[in-house]
Amino acid sequence: MAATRLIALHINKGRTLAQCLADRIGYSMNNEKTDKGRYVSSYACDPRTCCEEFMLSKRQYYHSTGRMYKNEVIAYQIRQSFKPGEISAEDANRVGYELAMRFTKGKYAFIVATHTDRAHIHNHIIFNSTSINGTQKFRDFKRSGLALQKVSDMVCLENGLSVIEPRPKSERARRTDYPKRNSFRNVIREDIRRCIRRKPKDFEEFLRFMADLDYEVKRGKNISFKGKGQTRFIRMRSLGENYSEEAVTEVIAGSRELGTETGHTPKAQTFNLLIDIQARMADKSSQAYRRWATVYNLKQMSSTFMFLRENHIESFEDLDKRAGEAVQKFNDLNESIKASEKRLAEILALKKHIMNYRKTKDTYVAYRKAGYSKKFYEKYREEITLHKAAKAAFDQLGAEKLPTIRELNEEYDTVLRSKKAAYAEYRVAKREMQEYSKARKNVNTFYKDDIENDKREPAL
Repeated sequence: MAATRLIALHINKGRTLAQCLADRIGYSMNNEKTDKGRYVSSYACDPRTCCEEFMLSKRQYYHSTGRMYKNEVIAYQIRQSFKPGEISAEDANRVGYELAMRFTKGKYAFIVATHTDRAHIHNHIIFNSTSINGTQKFRDFKRSGLALQKVSDMVCLENGLSVIEPRPKSERARRTDYPKRNSFRNVIREDIRRCIRRKPKDFEEFLRFMADLDYEVKRGKNISFKGKGQTRFIRMRSLGENYSEEAVTEVIAGSRELGTETGHTPKAQTFNLLIDIQARMADKSSQAYRRWATVYNLKQMSSTFMFLRENHIESFEDLDKRAGEAVQKFNDLNESIKASEKRLAEILALKKHIMNYRKTKDTYVAYRKAGYSKKFYEKYREEITLHKAAKAAFDQLGAEKLPTIRELNEEYDTVLRSKKAAYAEYRVAKREMQEYSKARKNVNTFYKDDIENDKREPAL
């Protein structure tokens, strides 16, 4: 499990660019933190002279472009922290190097310093904001931190390390442990049960018992209670089916038993595809891992895992359903585009027949007045043939009134716009269908042994 953070480094007030670089890089490569420099690696620079090499690239950029910005970013720092006990310092440095190489695409010099002075091993990666050839600056794009985390997760998965599961915003918190707090609703439920155990003779006496417990009772269409510390009334109906007015009345009358639950029953934990895949990939002794590592490229399964996580797919059933929906959507769009293309061809053909009919109408009338003379036919064969073909097309259409050329042009434009819009969706749907199909194929291959064992196991 690796947590990452991308930090832009600027020039501190009262310090020069060279001094700031030396301070940041010097702290990262501190001998006490990196086991005397043992866990320091670099790319396109020497750790001992990386400050000077970073500065050289910046001078090249200035001389070639003439650009110098106030308060510009002089370098970027990536902090990558690992779960305690999950990785060695050597492997952490190697993973950090691979992360930096992928994120910078080999265009920017960097150093990787692995610190071992804390309970959790972590990397300090510093890469130059100016490219190696001094022609461009690194662009800190929108949501670059999320992109960095995604690359880090991919690298961790490929190296058998766990990744942090994204949590909904409503469930995120800075602290991990919180003291358990009994909610007002649970307190009211327990007090309702306590009053019922006192055997009230009717519902009115039950309400008096609740008032004795310092509850303010609000009557009306719905009975509500407000106890100490509450800012608003809570309806009995909102406490659950065993605590509504009708339920309590039935319990007092003896026609219903007092329920045992005091709150909502937590959902039972179900199989989670993402958790299981991650556990199997981390367990390098498992059959699934050995088969995938030897027969396939491990990067494929890491990519599939990231795809499943980004699309919130946590079960085989959900994957099959989403893959089926993607195929159906692609097929529907494909049929829609074919129907549009067919109609466009029909409109063009009909327009051609209408124009041919108009051009040859006088010739055909003259032909008819000539008693369908063979000599006249041979002289105007092409025009008469076009006229007959147009007439046959109109008869086949079966319309009482033919559309005008203007109406056909308007319909053609409408159908063409619809086809273009559908084709844009078609390209997206095709890519989604391919991604889902690939993910389903990779998952089925990854669980091949389990699927075959299920088929061989006799039904009970």
